[in-house]
Amino acid sequence: MADRDLWDRWHAVADRFSDPRLTIAGRELRVLGREKTIILAVVIQLFVAAFAGFLVVGLVSLYDPGSVDGYQIDAAVTGDATNEMLAAIDDRPAIDGTRYATTSDAYADFQDGTVNAVFQTTRVDDRIQVVMTAPDGSIETTLVVSEGQEALRALERNLRAERADSLSNPPLPLPPDTGGNPYYDFTYTILLPLLLFLPVFISGSITVDSLTAEREQGTLELLRVAPVTMVDIVDGKSAAMIAIAPIQAVAWMGLLSLNGVAVANIGWLVALVAAVTAIVVALSVAVSLLAPDRRSAQLLFSVGILLFFAGATLLPGGPANTAARLAIDSATLSTRLVVLIYGGVGVAAVGAVRRLATRIDPNRL
Repeated sequence: MADRDLWDRWHAVADRFSDPRLTIAGRELRVLGREKTIILAVVIQLFVAAFAGFLVVGLVSLYDPGSVDGYQIDAAVTGDATNEMLAAIDDRPAIDGTRYATTSDAYADFQDGTVNAVFQTTRVDDRIQVVMTAPDGSIETTLVVSEGQEALRALERNLRAERADSLSNPPLPLPPDTGGNPYYDFTYTILLPLLLFLPVFISGSITVDSLTAEREQGTLELLRVAPVTMVDIVDGKSAAMIAIAPIQAVAWMGLLSLNGVAVANIGWLVALVAAVTAIVVALSVAVSLLAPDRRSAQLLFSVGILLFFAGATLLPGGPANTAARLAIDSATLSTRLVVLIYGGVGVAAVGAVRRLATRIDPNRL
């Protein structure tokens, strides 16, 4: 009997000091651990981050086929403007151009596999027309077409420079060639933002599904018997979803670092992910409380997220651009100010949905 009384007193003390919001957050995380779809998504991200050093090579080949090292394209050049075309090809180290006296000889070697592409040039009214022939239906086609397009752009630039004196107005100067590394560009402008913000999408989608499922299954009413308020329920679910995205971001950046991808300003990046997650989760909570059913809520959430990120991408301080600048340690004061602005918007959004929760009648959900 004494043990029973002691146990009851312990529970009474624990209940007095426990926060129902933390209880709800822990419940959400335990339920999340049993969701196979979410676990699979995390495993995929884990695989990408853990083997980024290997995957980035193949992904960059799709992102910029011309960046593949060790592949040389042999091209046959024939026609009236062979000299101009050969001069343009010389600007591309991955293409080796050979002069052919006749078009038939060039295409004969192309059919035999001696050359990978044919540039047939023709002069028409002081204009140069070029027909490029590439292999059909293979990975080689992508490489040849990519490098061929760059050679044609080089031809256009050369002709513009040669004929600038005959123009009434001088042409605008071309921007300098920065000589960017495609592996570097892909890693920090695509791969890193993808790993950082994909957990944000997942957190928002889980929040929508969790709240709408509680409504449809009637368990939301059981939660309120605890007793907890609607604000406590929203806070608990939101806190769990906002917490998991930065944790994943830290894990992914750590794995990228182990793969030789240096990531600077990790603290600011985590703050950026947390701020954007707060905005997204707040949007998902608002949609869940106002939409009539789960399907409508998911649709509205998806459209809202697309509009948010599409609009933010158009701004200089978009999430992806800000993350890339922070990661390569080229952030300025304005970059850090953008992170603080996202944080302020996130806090305001969370406060707005909490006020919305106080005005929602749970009996009507």
